[in-house]
Amino acid sequence: MTNLEIKLKSTRVGFGEGLVLAGKKDKRVVALTADLRESVCMSAFAEKFPERFFDVGVAEQNLAGVASGMAAMGKIPFIGSFAIFSPGRNWEQIRTTICYNNQPVKIIGSHAGLSAADLGGSHQALEDIALTRVLPNMIVLSPCDAIEAKKATVAAAEINSPIYIRLSRVDTAIITTEETPFEIGKAQIVFEKNNPKVGIVATGPILNNVLRAAEELSEGGINVLVVNVATIKPLDEKVIIKLAKDTDAIVTVEEHQIAGGLGSAIAELLAQNYPVPMKLVGVKNQFGQTGTYKELLNFYGLGVLQIKQAVREVLKRK
Repeated sequence: MTNLEIKLKSTRVGFGEGLVLAGKKDKRVVALTADLRESVCMSAFAEKFPERFFDVGVAEQNLAGVASGMAAMGKIPFIGSFAIFSPGRNWEQIRTTICYNNQPVKIIGSHAGLSAADLGGSHQALEDIALTRVLPNMIVLSPCDAIEAKKATVAAAEINSPIYIRLSRVDTAIITTEETPFEIGKAQIVFEKNNPKVGIVATGPILNNVLRAAEELSEGGINVLVVNVATIKPLDEKVIIKLAKDTDAIVTVEEHQIAGGLGSAIAELLAQNYPVPMKLVGVKNQFGQTGTYKELLNFYGLGVLQIKQAVREVLKRK
């Protein structure tokens, strides 16, 4: 894991790189923000394509409506803000003007999870997966690192559907490579040992802690299989059900409320297809608070030690 800990970059930066690539590839791509060009890493796109960049000011509801209108006229809009504001503040406009009309607007929610650490609970979006996952027509992406965020952005521009991309503010470990396969709707096995006892399903940059926990568990004689779910909706049902059958115990890990997030999605799937003991690791019905990112991950039970403990607990229920 040494290389993973050395190479750090935030997923929002990867998005910014991907947005420029998408803009070069397709002239229909436009970018809009609500007075947060630098914070959501749209500056490079704005400099490269000034005629295709729009700042609507601090008006997230208007941001969604304008983007929906542009999409109806043939554009491919990316709208960027903090996740707490978009989809948080403008959820109804996203629902009615974008998803209800099935317009291919790409909603970029930056500073998601606990990554807005020093900004406190008012700015920490821990409910955004639940808000977007419930919407018909919406695809929900949660890349694990900057490289995957770049790929997700380019791929999103090519799909004629509303898409939410969840991004982190802080620099986190580079886990994938440029050669790592990425496809919307496909999960990837990223850690595997012989005869795995537990399957761990993770999404977003917290995957780094999961991989560290997996290595330490294997060193202690507990083999696990780790799946990276970059597409929360639609789930890769085939991979998840096979994981449950191969291990007979599942742990889910996410930087989000347990209610309505990745764990809920996995539980809904397995309850109807192949029920197994599960342990859901995430924020437990609490708001965030001010602290360093590492402090908050540990406080809310997302540290390496707590992930290892969750695996041990679900093993007792097999």
